[in-house]
Amino acid sequence: MHHAAYVFDAYGTLFDVHAAVRRHADQIGPDGQLLSEIWRAKQLEYSWVRTLMGAYADFWQLTEQALDFALRKVPSADKGLRAKLLDAYWRLDCYPEVPAVLKALKASGAKLAILSNGSPEMLEAAVKSAALDQFLDDIYSVDAVKRFKADPSVYDMVTTGWRLYPGAVSFQSSNRWDVAGATKFGFRTVWINRSNQPEEYRDFPPALILPSLEGLLAAG
Repeated sequence: MHHAAYVFDAYGTLFDVHAAVRRHADQIGPDGQLLSEIWRAKQLEYSWVRTLMGAYADFWQLTEQALDFALRKVPSADKGLRAKLLDAYWRLDCYPEVPAVLKALKASGAKLAILSNGSPEMLEAAVKSAALDQFLDDIYSVDAVKRFKADPSVYDMVTTGWRLYPGAVSFQSSNRWDVAGATKFGFRTVWINRSNQPEEYRDFPPALILPSLEGLLAAG
């Protein structure tokens, strides 16, 4: 089934969140993967806690704070790499299939957007670095509502902005908790399960589970 609109989460779905650490893997040493995993986990934890507390800070601040925690948690990692790692986060690699998939969906006549926790500046930099701006109609940042996913007000930005019913929107995310939130809101959801994670949030199931975005073209 072709949808009128395809909306994509950014980090982990279009952009590889571990690319920043991988870019400096030789300097970081054997605990680079651990550092990257902690950085990502704390980044998300801070977003959820701040939304619950009603104490919003933009995603870049949380990214910096999460890296500082990860560097303290992994003492083998050189803290002198902090500036380089943060700089690399502005230019994360997109996954290999992303440009071709977005191009094909755009050619089909669908509207395309990003809906992300990222700050507007972070998203603009990542999109331009990966040359994805030519395919996107809009970039929605949670900064507009000052709450992070999976708060319903985040998903509502798309339906309000595009004047669409939720069911007309196909929402793609690699984050299962994000898919659950979007499913609860009423989007048709696709879980991009890149790392073969086990299913969870069974009461809010996705319409489709794919290992990458490539399957979206065949599935519609």
